[in-house]
Amino acid sequence: MRTYLKLTLSVALLISSIPAAISQALPAAITDKIDSLFRKWDRTSSPGWAVGVVRNDSLIFARGYGMANLEYGVPISPQTIFHMASVSKQFTAFSIVLLARQGKLNIDDDIHKYLHWFPDLKEKITIRELLNHTSGVRDQWQLLATSGTRLDDVITQQHIVRLLSKQQALNFKPGDRYMYSNSGFTMLAEIVRSVTGQTLRQFTDSAIFAPLGMKHTHFHDDYTEIVPNRSYSYNRDGDHYANSILSYSNAGATSLFTNIEDMSKWVMNFWDHKVGDGQDIEQLTKRAVLNNGRTLDYALGIAVDSFHNQPRFQHGGADAGYRTFVSVFPGLKMGFILFSNLGDVNSGDQADQLASIFIPADASAEKPGRKPHTDSSVAILSDPSALMPFTGAYTSDDGVRFAFRIEDRKIYWITGGGRELLVPVGKDTMEMFADPTVWFTYSPATKGQTVWDEYWPGNHRHLYKYDTATKPDAILRTYTGTYYCPELDCNYRISLKDHHLLLGSAKYDETPLTLMGDNLLKNDFWWMSTLKMIRDAHGTITGFEVNSGRVQHLWFKKIES
Repeated sequence: MRTYLKLTLSVALLISSIPAAISQALPAAITDKIDSLFRKWDRTSSPGWAVGVVRNDSLIFARGYGMANLEYGVPISPQTIFHMASVSKQFTAFSIVLLARQGKLNIDDDIHKYLHWFPDLKEKITIRELLNHTSGVRDQWQLLATSGTRLDDVITQQHIVRLLSKQQALNFKPGDRYMYSNSGFTMLAEIVRSVTGQTLRQFTDSAIFAPLGMKHTHFHDDYTEIVPNRSYSYNRDGDHYANSILSYSNAGATSLFTNIEDMSKWVMNFWDHKVGDGQDIEQLTKRAVLNNGRTLDYALGIAVDSFHNQPRFQHGGADAGYRTFVSVFPGLKMGFILFSNLGDVNSGDQADQLASIFIPADASAEKPGRKPHTDSSVAILSDPSALMPFTGAYTSDDGVRFAFRIEDRKIYWITGGGRELLVPVGKDTMEMFADPTVWFTYSPATKGQTVWDEYWPGNHRHLYKYDTATKPDAILRTYTGTYYCPELDCNYRISLKDHHLLLGSAKYDETPLTLMGDNLLKNDFWWMSTLKMIRDAHGTITGFEVNSGRVQHLWFKKIES
């Protein structure tokens, strides 16, 4: 027992004593802890995980849990091939870094120098802004879904290029905001092709994977290609598993295929440079800076943050039923690799738990910023009635819905994930009890709308109060009609049935529409869940904008009532 306690309290010391060249030589107490994190998936009836731990120049732990293929009873091993989803992006980014080092491009070049097919939207967009997700280019997956393409259809590189070549506007001015865009990394793959004459697959095979000895790694740009030892992906409904189909023939934003053993060689390259050098890694991990001077946690296809007070490079991925996460701790020369083929797992949380076994929390490290409140009595309102006009249902231009409610002389912010207690901290100002870096101001009705302003680090959102009362058919009928998107060449129809508005198209069954005030409509299509109605000077609806997630201001013109 005394030995076991020493192991649990001094994990970091024990790991440092392990010879770097010895693989699979961890103390039993540590491997047992790792196994316990994945035990519930380690069954012949469940999809599961491949897990790897890297230290110095060795893969010191590699193990599979659960099944790579349920139909044929194939277990997961460290050699099992997984689709990486967005973990792929750092390899696309590193390709650009290598080309920049060779003098074949400049990361701050205008993309139109290489992508003559991308429309002139009267804004300079740089390669760096694609890499940082600050370009304003709309996301390809949402555009495809809106146009009627299912994400389990066969989607080729040229399909996406044709779609992006028709964009008529950006989500925002380049460099003004961060908004994750898969489109940018498809475009980066096309920049590699423009500069080298090679596909991203061909370039990375010779420039990255071969020098690192990653013999079982490639960008999978042909969905029909047979890949030995490949895992299949699954989703779950209760105890029932179902195939989650992935038929991508595109590369850049996604589609890297690899296994634990190969990925460990990439992780080691962050400190033991076999491809590129320290300057290239520094470029890859250089954090983005917005036009307003704010520095982001995102670099070039990879995020830069800290965990347990240790600097970390990390990224996750999610496509179909694949969930992946790779985290690198350059100061410790350690890395943690997790691949799953089950869509309902959280690979980021599992990666943090795995890292915690090896990297103890630093209790003495002071976190910057204000500390959470501990005494809920500070939230008691002196005059709850004064705040009653500010309670109720609210929404924002990007379609997020919240509510504010008073209970027991305290006011709560109601979100989809539950409720958060707010604390009054000044005139017309509230902050979150659990996280004071999130705060709100409120103001009375202006032009008929009561407004809350939500603030969190580097961000701001207007919240508008809306009426939840049911409107008569005569009013609802003014929203009905056919709406056409010239950018995507597709139609949607708003209809009225049994006193309810419905949204549908030739490709999708109808879904209910919910009015939030007069001009915002919410629905269950994830790709266009919020519609902002546009009216002329007489108040007549002329069309709507899609403002949902990674697509903003996508115009649909009303062409038929």
